[in-house]
Amino acid sequence: MKVSSFYPVIGTDRIVESRDFYLQLLGFELTFEADWYVSLRLTGPRPFELALVDYTHPTVPEKFRKPVQGLLLNFEVDDVDQEWERLVVRGGLRPELDIRSETFGQRHFIVTDPNGVMIDVITEIEPGAEYADQFVTSAVS
Repeated sequence: MKVSSFYPVIGTDRIVESRDFYLQLLGFELTFEADWYVSLRLTGPRPFELALVDYTHPTVPEKFRKPVQGLLLNFEVDDVDQEWERLVVRGGLRPELDIRSETFGQRHFIVTDPNGVMIDVITEIEPGAEYADQFVTSAVS
């Protein structure tokens, strides 16, 4: 299969609130907006996309018309401590997981979007000895 694009779509009944969260706090730009669907993009050398859909819309198969649940989105950043300061300390977001360093090679914290989607903000750090050999170097691009 040759894929030209790949992005998550969050099923929500909070389209406007969610759109504003991703635009204002995480730096996405709006690329398309209808009352039932919003498409967002983070620009840069490797653009990233995210979409929001009203989960009750007829394009969603009926048996799947439920709000998102249990989704975790990872955002790898250059300076997680700076983002902690911006989003939690100054921005007022409530952390679901306080900032901390993990032996598996991440310094991170978790907040949630208006739908309860977990936003894991991460900076890679040197892993502990028990994890160092588990990284597959050929998978790194």
